[in-house]
Amino acid sequence: MHIEIPGFPERMSLSPLTKEFDSALAELVRLTLRQHQLDIPGTVYFDEGLNHLSRFYSSEGCAYFVLTEAGRLVGGIGLAPFEGFERCCELQKLYLDSSARGKGLGYKLISFIEQQARLMGYERIYLETHTNLAAAMHIYERSGYVLIPRPAAVVHSTMNRFYSKEL
Repeated sequence: MHIEIPGFPERMSLSPLTKEFDSALAELVRLTLRQHQLDIPGTVYFDEGLNHLSRFYSSEGCAYFVLTEAGRLVGGIGLAPFEGFERCCELQKLYLDSSARGKGLGYKLISFIEQQARLMGYERIYLETHTNLAAAMHIYERSGYVLIPRPAAVVHSTMNRFYSKEL
């Protein structure tokens, strides 16, 4: 199932994550974290389930979408319930291959996942990131996310920037 998104280049396709993209997605996540010196304990880099994300995102209240170009994974974004706030989900694993960066695709993916969150009944969206990911922080802030204090429910201990947005 491919999803048509206004503003996405025609050669790109957005679709729900399937098992066939698990390895490529795990590699994209790890590569990006290495590029930003975040291949350290306390990040998703060492999560046991990183190689099988399609399994995790098939759970209730979760969703993940992959962005492909000519069948090759170039990005993705997901959401999962976040217990730190009422009726809240967490924006998760927004990653873009270097070939897809700087084209406004991050903004489009965020807008898309916010729409999915609303359709799933969420009223607030939360995310965590790190100061090493300056471009990501810029995109989140320009997308209306507000910096908040570290919630008690944080799982990845290395993350040091926390944002929230009312949907």
